Amino acid sequence: MAIALVLEEKRRLALRDIELPDRLGPGDVRIEVDTVGVCGSDVHYYTHGKIGPFVVREPMVLGHEAAGVVSEVGADVRHLKVGDRVCMEPGIPNPASKAAKLGVYNVDPDVLFWATPPVHGCLTPAVVHPAAFTYPIPGHVSFAEGAMVEPFAIGMQAAARARIKPGDVAFVTGAGPIGILTALAALAGGCAKVYIADLVEDKLAVAASYDNIEPVLIPRDDPARVLRDATEGWGADVVFECAGAAASIQTALDVVAPAGCVVWVGMPVEPVPVDLVLAQSKEIRMETVFRYANMYDRAIALLGSGKVNLKPLISETFAFEDSIAAFDRAVEARPTDVKIQVKLR
Repeated sequence: MAIALVLEEKRRLALRDIELPDRLGPGDVRIEVDTVGVCGSDVHYYTHGKIGPFVVREPMVLGHEAAGVVSEVGADVRHLKVGDRVCMEPGIPNPASKAAKLGVYNVDPDVLFWATPPVHGCLTPAVVHPAAFTYPIPGHVSFAEGAMVEPFAIGMQAAARARIKPGDVAFVTGAGPIGILTALAALAGGCAKVYIADLVEDKLAVAASYDNIEPVLIPRDDPARVLRDATEGWGADVVFECAGAAASIQTALDVVAPAGCVVWVGMPVEPVPVDLVLAQSKEIRMETVFRYANMYDRAIALLGSGKVNLKPLISETFAFEDSIAAFDRAVEARPTDVKIQVKLR
């Protein structure tokens, strides 16, 4: 038995003992969890009890953005040792699947992802995890930053799918955590400037605190006009749609330059219309993102180099015993909040 933050059912959380998998296999490591971030998906399970086909039918431990310290290693583990500071990639694919063999394990239908029903998450003091999906973090990178690698990896996946060229101008719809992290990944990937749009001025202020990120406030500013003015009428070379709203999907197609690229990152709750004729007339390239694959080591390298600073995005940290309060704070969705975290050690 282990104490954990358990989603009992929609709108009901409990910090209580629960039976969790504990066997250490030869390729596994045991990790003392230090910090866990509260993700929008965790909040959605809390408030709605489901995300699409994934329905919480029995109690489930939440949390999948985590960092901690290795406390035990399996017999076959060579690249990690007790005492290593690590972060953990939460999605474990079937190594025999075609997706895994092709290197696109994020779309493996058999993937086991923390805090996705019926798989338990990591908001508990210790977890057992495959060493292959456990990554050392540099000594100067905090556990809080290590727990940010998971959402940052989504931005990294988006930037990689965009095939950014040095000097590109990018546009991001949505200044939530993923939107801002995608903007930072785009800059790290070679963009000269990133414009980011949102309805909430406070959110944009957080994004605009970074160099070379320019805020676009909807509806005060017309994104298409802003981008035309900034690019001599051409538009954005790359657009990252991170809001998942019908209006922002149309905006993405309006602002993208001819022969540019739109990367669909946000996931609409319901089907939305897409102006395919406009996309065809510009002959744009479209890419989609679902989580990430082979991005953790790259994200950690960027953090370690100092080229990306995620500390300003950590809005508040709660003690483990206050985990329920942390989730209730996340549900509030305060306009200045980006990432809420829980500290377990």
